[in-house]
Amino acid sequence: MSATHTVSILAVPRVQLLDVIGPADVFAEAAQQLGNPRAYRLQLIGTQAGDLKGSNGMRMTVDSTIQTHRGRIDTLLVAGSPLPEELAGRAETSAWLQRQARSVRRLGSVCTGAFLLAEAGLLDGKRVATHWNSTERLAACFPALQVEADAIYVKDGSTYTSAGVTAGMDLALHLVEEDHGRDVALRVARKMVMFLKRPGGQSQFSAHLAAQTADKSVVREIQDYVLAHLGADLSVPALCERAAMSERNFARVFRAATGVTPAGFVEAARIDEARRQVEASDVPLKKLADSLGYGNVDGFRRAFTRRLGVSPNDYRKRFADQRAG
Repeated sequence: MSATHTVSILAVPRVQLLDVIGPADVFAEAAQQLGNPRAYRLQLIGTQAGDLKGSNGMRMTVDSTIQTHRGRIDTLLVAGSPLPEELAGRAETSAWLQRQARSVRRLGSVCTGAFLLAEAGLLDGKRVATHWNSTERLAACFPALQVEADAIYVKDGSTYTSAGVTAGMDLALHLVEEDHGRDVALRVARKMVMFLKRPGGQSQFSAHLAAQTADKSVVREIQDYVLAHLGADLSVPALCERAAMSERNFARVFRAATGVTPAGFVEAARIDEARRQVEASDVPLKKLADSLGYGNVDGFRRAFTRRLGVSPNDYRKRFADQRAG
């Protein structure tokens, strides 16, 4: 029987409850898959006594507080809040985290929990992730951090930080894989209807999500057109003609509204659709490349590998077992 890993989750008032429940359920399911209910011992630690009220108004009962907790922690995760500004100025919490950091095997955060670790000085010089809506604030408040704005989760030594909300489950699944191997993590992913490795190159955004962020109506129209006509001529001149704008002005307006170039958005949209089809079917790569507007399969392979960090064939192998299961 494998050793027991004590996983403690620190939560503040108005915590995002899924930051707590999501990772906890991943660890609990891993214990079930291992046939060892003691594989993970889960604890909820509060910053104050009494019931913990989440941001959605629901309440949870903590197992202990930072004042009363005793015992060694193997993995400590700090859950976040939708209001990161409320996480500042928690001197007692910072001191407790600093003490725990000296003895835990792994220290991490979910979503804006990174602000608490950063305030305690535990992320200085490290690569970190947080919710996409808080990356700029985190970088501005703590310039010693290397904030990776689009990462689902980041491991830097024994420190782990994840993006927002459901990304905490991705991080927990990664920790399970570290502890018990890929096969156990894959079984957990299947049971919980998750990806063992989230598609999109561990990006927080898909092209469809990115298309919802533009304020300019003409840019939104072009994005919607791209997503609906991935096999069409989506060159910059063709899109400029559709937008009735000069290439220079179109490129400037598009980038200002979306943060990416028109060509970058087109490639992201095509590869987003490509990885979905590669996951779900055995469609030949040449046929897929043709349907997505690529002139040849080599260009498609290069774009796919550039975006996702893995070739289409290797990516397909990754998901073959999940389809078979």
